[in-house]
Amino acid sequence: MKKVYENAQAALDGVLFDGMFIAAGGFGLCGIPELLISALRDSGVKELTIASNNCGVDDFGLGVLLKTRQIKKMISSYVGENAEFMRQYLSGELELEFNPQGTLAERMRAGGAGIAGFYTRTGVGTVVAEGKELKTFNGETYVLETGIVADLSIVKAWKADTTGNLIFRKTARNFNPPAATCGKICVAEVEEIVPAGSLDPDHIHLPGIYVHRLIQGEHEKRIEQRTTRAKA
Repeated sequence: MKKVYENAQAALDGVLFDGMFIAAGGFGLCGIPELLISALRDSGVKELTIASNNCGVDDFGLGVLLKTRQIKKMISSYVGENAEFMRQYLSGELELEFNPQGTLAERMRAGGAGIAGFYTRTGVGTVVAEGKELKTFNGETYVLETGIVADLSIVKAWKADTTGNLIFRKTARNFNPPAATCGKICVAEVEEIVPAGSLDPDHIHLPGIYVHRLIQGEHEKRIEQRTTRAKA
């Protein structure tokens, strides 16, 4: 099966449709699939529901899809750093489903593992648990969370081989692996593609069986919050 595509537009060809559900990897601006996000913007696909830890910043990452009003709903843990995200949510223009970070990651992992739902104590007694089933185990209350299965996963890795085996760098492992597994189709962008058999099997973080399409590209290394101090 051919997995390597020429560019992001080619890799997304034939898989996009209005109203689709997308799981996006990354944490802040670390490990975000920026090339695929730009291709989504350029495609004009709309009414998207996106599950991602956050929504980038105003002019980078998923924030560019907010700017073009292509997102209908976000399933996220964090709204900060993006003024347009906050504005659209507070004005009622954007639906938002808050999830604790660990719960969101586990919902993705569960969906990828074929687990329909799981119980967790996180969020019990808060708005996170409103409208959800509660159950008692050993005298403690737990809330039922459902696994996420997306129409499409878009993720960013450091290195891949031609069969789609992926290696992530540092913080990029937080959400990218579970996001990759929960999509019916997974498209990954990487900094380097090497021949099959070149990667040490013990260093592979995500097996290629989860990855359907793959691109290599140049990526911008942005810092979300740059803090400096004056010279002494």
